[in-house]
Amino acid sequence: MDTANLRDLFTKTYGAPAPTEAQWRAAYAEDVHFQDPTQEKRGLSAYIEAQEGLLQRCDGVYLRPGAIAVEGRTGFVEWEMGMKIKGLLFIYPGTTRLQFNDDGKISDHRDYFDFVGPTFAPVPVVGGFVRWLYGRFVS
Repeated sequence: MDTANLRDLFTKTYGAPAPTEAQWRAAYAEDVHFQDPTQEKRGLSAYIEAQEGLLQRCDGVYLRPGAIAVEGRTGFVEWEMGMKIKGLLFIYPGTTRLQFNDDGKISDHRDYFDFVGPTFAPVPVVGGFVRWLYGRFVS
């Protein structure tokens, strides 16, 4: 797995299809561990199901990679993900840390991003509260 492979894997424009099951299987180990701020999955079937579920819940999704680094059996990808849901656009900047197995497949995938701020900030009434709450912790 190199930076070009990761750039392809972490690129999706609105309207473009997500990777196929065959593409996921080519990149991910059967026993992959996946974790992000909202869920934790074990096994490739559970990972694929989670990705397909995300796409089904959204009217549109894009994923745009930024900086990518691979050193030995570890890779990092900066990214921005946008999701359209019921007329609202949610934008999540984040980073993924990947671990590769002996076959070069992804065996551990960990996403780091702020889920609460971008999810609730655009929502009327709730967004104002979330911004106020964040301000209380940051100020």
